[in-house]
Amino acid sequence: MLIDSHCHLNYKGLIERQDEILDAARDRGIGGFLNISTRQGEWGDVIATAERNDDVWASVGIHPHEADQHPDLGADELLKATEHDRVIAIGETGLDYYYDHSDRDAQRALFRMHIGVARETGLPLIIHTRDAEEDTLQILREEKGKGEFPALIHCFTASDAFGKAVLELGLTISLSGIVTFKNAKELQETARHVPSDRLLVETDAPFLAPIPHRGKTCEPAFVADTAQFVADLRGEELERLAETTSANFTRLFSKAAL
Repeated sequence: MLIDSHCHLNYKGLIERQDEILDAARDRGIGGFLNISTRQGEWGDVIATAERNDDVWASVGIHPHEADQHPDLGADELLKATEHDRVIAIGETGLDYYYDHSDRDAQRALFRMHIGVARETGLPLIIHTRDAEEDTLQILREEKGKGEFPALIHCFTASDAFGKAVLELGLTISLSGIVTFKNAKELQETARHVPSDRLLVETDAPFLAPIPHRGKTCEPAFVADTAQFVADLRGEELERLAETTSANFTRLFSKAAL
Protein backbone atom coordinates (compact mmCIF):
# COMPACT_ATOMS: atom_id res chain seq x y z
CA MET A 1 0.00 0.00 0.00
CA LEU A 2 1.14 3.51 -0.87
CA ILE A 3 -0.06 6.77 0.63
CA ASP A 4 -0.25 10.09 -1.20
CA SER A 5 0.97 12.30 1.61
CA HIS A 6 0.07 15.59 -0.09
CA CYS A 7 -2.70 16.30 -2.59
CA HIS A 8 -5.31 18.99 -3.19
CA LEU A 9 -8.47 17.02 -3.89
CA ASN A 10 -10.65 20.12 -3.79
CA TYR A 11 -8.70 22.02 -6.44
CA LYS A 12 -9.86 22.57 -10.00
CA GLY A 13 -8.88 19.59 -12.10
CA LEU A 14 -9.70 17.10 -9.33
CA ILE A 15 -12.85 18.37 -7.61
CA GLU A 16 -14.92 17.85 -10.76
CA ARG A 17 -14.15 14.09 -10.76
CA GLN A 18 -13.16 13.58 -7.15
CA ASP A 19 -14.84 10.20 -6.58
CA GLU A 20 -13.59 8.84 -9.91
CA ILE A 21 -10.06 10.04 -9.23
CA LEU A 22 -9.99 8.48 -5.78
CA ASP A 23 -11.26 5.17 -7.12
CA ALA A 24 -8.59 5.20 -9.85
CA ALA A 25 -5.92 5.71 -7.20
CA ARG A 26 -7.29 2.92 -5.03
CA ASP A 27 -7.16 0.62 -8.05
CA ARG A 28 -3.42 1.30 -8.24
CA GLY A 29 -2.86 0.41 -4.60
CA ILE A 30 -3.05 3.87 -3.03
CA GLY A 31 -4.51 3.31 0.40
CA GLY A 32 -4.50 6.80 1.89
CA PHE A 33 -4.63 10.46 0.92
CA LEU A 34 -3.78 13.61 2.88
CA ASN A 35 -5.93 16.44 1.50
CA ILE A 36 -4.14 19.75 2.01
CA SER A 37 -5.62 23.18 2.64
CA THR A 38 -3.98 26.46 1.71
CA ARG A 39 -6.45 29.11 2.94
CA GLN A 40 -9.00 29.36 5.72
CA GLY A 41 -11.95 29.59 3.35
CA GLU A 42 -11.37 26.05 2.08
CA TRP A 43 -10.92 24.31 5.43
CA GLY A 44 -14.56 23.26 5.56
CA ASP A 45 -14.56 21.69 2.09
CA VAL A 46 -11.23 19.94 2.63
CA ILE A 47 -12.48 18.44 5.89
CA ALA A 48 -15.81 17.47 4.31
CA THR A 49 -13.96 15.40 1.69
CA ALA A 50 -12.18 13.56 4.50
CA GLU A 51 -15.49 13.00 6.30
CA ARG A 52 -16.91 11.28 3.20
CA ASN A 53 -13.91 8.98 2.68
CA ASP A 54 -12.39 6.77 5.35
CA ASP A 55 -9.01 6.78 3.59
CA VAL A 56 -8.77 10.58 3.24
CA TRP A 57 -7.50 12.92 5.95
CA ALA A 58 -7.28 16.70 6.09
CA SER A 59 -4.84 19.42 7.02
CA VAL A 60 -5.60 22.99 8.07
CA GLY A 61 -3.29 25.88 7.38
CA ILE A 62 -2.38 28.92 5.32
CA HIS A 63 0.01 28.78 2.36
CA PRO A 64 2.65 31.54 2.29
CA HIS A 65 1.07 32.88 -0.91
CA GLU A 66 -2.06 33.61 1.15
CA ALA A 67 -0.39 35.32 4.12
CA ASP A 68 -1.49 38.82 3.11
CA GLN A 69 -5.08 37.63 2.85
CA HIS A 70 -5.14 36.39 6.46
CA PRO A 71 -3.80 39.30 8.52
CA ASP A 72 -6.14 38.63 11.43
CA LEU A 73 -5.89 34.85 11.64
CA GLY A 74 -4.89 33.94 15.16
CA ALA A 75 -3.51 30.79 16.69
CA ASP A 76 -6.83 30.17 18.45
CA GLU A 77 -8.68 29.76 15.15
CA LEU A 78 -6.10 27.32 13.86
CA LEU A 79 -6.09 25.43 17.14
CA LYS A 80 -9.85 25.06 17.08
CA ALA A 81 -9.75 23.70 13.52
CA THR A 82 -7.24 21.03 14.54
CA GLU A 83 -9.74 19.53 17.00
CA HIS A 84 -11.69 17.84 14.18
CA ASP A 85 -11.16 14.07 14.11
CA ARG A 86 -10.17 14.05 10.42
CA VAL A 87 -7.58 16.83 10.75
CA ILE A 88 -4.19 15.19 11.23
CA ALA A 89 -1.75 17.93 10.16
CA ILE A 90 -1.08 21.66 10.08
CA GLY A 91 -0.30 23.41 6.81
CA GLU A 92 0.77 23.82 4.30
CA THR A 93 2.71 26.78 5.59
CA GLY A 94 6.21 28.18 5.15
CA LEU A 95 8.01 30.69 2.96
CA ASP A 96 7.91 31.37 -0.78
CA TYR A 97 10.29 34.04 -2.01
CA TYR A 98 10.09 32.88 -5.62
CA TYR A 99 6.69 34.42 -6.32
CA ASP A 100 6.51 36.80 -3.33
CA HIS A 101 2.72 36.84 -3.52
CA SER A 102 2.69 37.97 0.11
CA ASP A 103 4.88 40.26 2.18
CA ARG A 104 7.89 38.38 3.51
CA ASP A 105 7.43 39.62 7.07
CA ALA A 106 3.83 38.43 6.96
CA GLN A 107 4.97 35.03 5.66
CA ARG A 108 7.53 34.66 8.43
CA ALA A 109 5.09 35.68 11.17
CA LEU A 110 2.44 33.26 9.91
CA PHE A 111 5.00 30.47 9.62
CA ARG A 112 6.01 30.94 13.25
CA MET A 113 2.36 30.97 14.34
CA HIS A 114 1.79 27.62 12.61
CA ILE A 115 4.89 26.23 14.30
CA GLY A 116 3.54 27.26 17.68
CA VAL A 117 0.30 25.41 17.02
CA ALA A 118 2.20 22.34 15.85
CA ARG A 119 4.21 22.41 19.06
CA GLU A 120 1.08 22.77 21.18
CA THR A 121 -0.96 20.08 19.44
CA GLY A 122 1.79 17.66 18.43
CA LEU A 123 0.35 17.57 14.90
CA PRO A 124 2.94 17.52 12.11
CA LEU A 125 3.74 20.76 10.30
CA ILE A 126 3.72 20.59 6.49
CA ILE A 127 6.29 23.06 5.18
CA HIS A 128 6.44 24.70 1.76
CA THR A 129 9.73 26.45 1.02
CA ARG A 130 10.89 27.94 -2.26
CA ASP A 131 13.90 30.22 -2.74
CA ALA A 132 13.89 30.74 1.02
CA GLU A 133 16.31 28.15 2.37
CA GLU A 134 18.25 30.50 4.66
CA ASP A 135 15.21 32.02 6.36
CA THR A 136 13.42 28.68 6.58
CA LEU A 137 16.39 27.11 8.33
CA GLN A 138 16.85 30.07 10.65
CA ILE A 139 13.21 29.97 11.74
CA LEU A 140 13.26 26.20 12.18
CA ARG A 141 16.41 26.33 14.29
CA GLU A 142 15.10 29.17 16.45
CA GLU A 143 11.74 27.52 16.95
CA LYS A 144 13.27 24.11 17.68
CA GLY A 145 15.20 25.88 20.41
CA LYS A 146 11.89 26.80 22.04
CA GLY A 147 10.60 23.25 22.00
CA GLU A 148 10.24 20.31 19.65
CA PHE A 149 7.54 19.90 17.02
CA PRO A 150 7.09 17.32 14.22
CA ALA A 151 7.49 18.60 10.67
CA LEU A 152 8.23 17.70 7.07
CA ILE A 153 9.40 19.50 3.96
CA HIS A 154 6.81 18.77 1.31
CA CYS A 155 7.63 18.57 -2.41
CA PHE A 156 11.33 18.75 -1.61
CA THR A 157 13.29 20.57 -4.33
CA ALA A 158 15.90 22.37 -2.25
CA SER A 159 19.66 21.92 -2.18
CA ASP A 160 21.35 18.83 -0.83
CA ALA A 161 22.85 20.98 1.94
CA PHE A 162 19.39 22.15 2.96
CA GLY A 163 18.21 18.55 2.96
CA LYS A 164 20.99 17.50 5.29
CA ALA A 165 20.28 20.45 7.59
CA VAL A 166 16.56 19.70 7.96
CA LEU A 167 17.27 16.01 8.50
CA GLU A 168 19.62 17.00 11.32
CA LEU A 169 16.72 18.94 12.82
CA GLY A 170 14.61 15.79 12.79
CA LEU A 171 12.36 16.63 9.84
CA THR A 172 11.02 14.27 7.19
CA ILE A 173 11.44 14.81 3.43
CA SER A 174 8.60 14.20 0.98
CA LEU A 175 9.30 13.67 -2.73
CA SER A 176 6.90 14.63 -5.52
CA GLY A 177 6.85 13.91 -9.24
CA ILE A 178 9.59 16.51 -9.75
CA VAL A 179 12.12 13.85 -8.79
CA THR A 180 11.28 12.02 -12.05
CA PHE A 181 12.13 15.01 -14.26
CA LYS A 182 15.24 14.69 -16.41
CA ASN A 183 16.74 17.95 -15.13
CA ALA A 184 16.33 17.01 -11.45
CA LYS A 185 19.78 15.45 -11.06
CA GLU A 186 20.63 17.03 -7.69
CA LEU A 187 17.23 16.12 -6.31
CA GLN A 188 17.65 12.55 -7.52
CA GLU A 189 20.98 12.35 -5.72
CA THR A 190 19.34 13.63 -2.54
CA ALA A 191 16.55 11.07 -2.95
CA ARG A 192 19.08 8.25 -3.03
CA HIS A 193 20.42 9.15 0.39
CA VAL A 194 17.40 10.24 2.47
CA PRO A 195 17.27 7.85 5.44
CA SER A 196 14.55 5.28 4.86
CA ASP A 197 12.73 6.26 8.06
CA ARG A 198 12.50 9.94 6.99
CA LEU A 199 11.01 9.51 3.52
CA LEU A 200 7.53 10.13 2.16
CA VAL A 201 6.09 10.30 -1.36
CA GLU A 202 3.38 12.61 -2.66
CA THR A 203 1.80 14.02 -5.80
CA ASP A 204 0.89 17.62 -4.91
CA ALA A 205 -1.99 16.87 -7.31
CA PRO A 206 -3.29 18.50 -9.46
CA PHE A 207 0.25 19.86 -9.99
CA LEU A 208 3.58 18.35 -11.01
CA ALA A 209 2.55 15.14 -12.74
CA PRO A 210 5.52 12.74 -12.85
CA ILE A 211 6.93 11.15 -15.95
CA PRO A 212 5.25 9.45 -17.87
CA HIS A 213 2.26 11.75 -17.20
CA ARG A 214 4.06 15.10 -17.41
CA GLY A 215 1.87 17.78 -18.94
CA LYS A 216 -1.33 16.17 -17.68
CA THR A 217 -3.40 17.08 -14.64
CA CYS A 218 -1.72 15.21 -11.81
CA GLU A 219 -3.80 12.67 -9.92
CA PRO A 220 -3.15 10.81 -6.65
CA ALA A 221 -2.83 7.55 -8.63
CA PHE A 222 0.40 8.91 -10.07
CA VAL A 223 2.14 8.61 -6.71
CA ALA A 224 2.71 5.00 -7.77
CA ASP A 225 4.87 6.22 -10.66
CA THR A 226 6.90 8.50 -8.42
CA ALA A 227 7.34 5.72 -5.88
CA GLN A 228 8.54 3.31 -8.56
CA PHE A 229 11.07 5.86 -9.80
CA VAL A 230 12.35 6.52 -6.27
CA ALA A 231 12.55 2.80 -5.54
CA ASP A 232 14.65 2.30 -8.68
CA LEU A 233 16.91 5.21 -7.69
CA ARG A 234 17.49 3.66 -4.29
CA GLY A 235 17.88 0.11 -5.56
CA GLU A 236 14.83 -1.07 -3.66
CA GLU A 237 11.76 -3.07 -4.56
CA LEU A 238 8.61 -0.96 -4.89
CA GLU A 239 6.87 -3.11 -2.27
CA ARG A 240 9.61 -2.32 0.22
CA LEU A 241 9.46 1.43 -0.47
CA ALA A 242 5.66 1.36 -0.17
CA GLU A 243 5.86 -0.45 3.15
CA THR A 244 8.48 1.95 4.50
CA THR A 245 6.84 5.19 3.40
CA SER A 246 3.43 4.07 4.65
CA ALA A 247 4.94 3.19 8.03
CA ASN A 248 6.64 6.60 8.10
CA PHE A 249 3.32 8.29 7.35
CA THR A 250 1.55 6.43 10.14
CA ARG A 251 4.29 7.23 12.61
CA LEU A 252 4.48 10.93 11.71
CA PHE A 253 0.74 11.49 11.32
CA SER A 254 -0.16 9.48 14.38
CA LYS A 255 -3.69 10.88 14.52
CA ALA A 256 -4.53 9.00 11.31
CA ALA A 257 -6.25 5.68 11.93
CA LEU A 258 -5.10 3.33 9.17
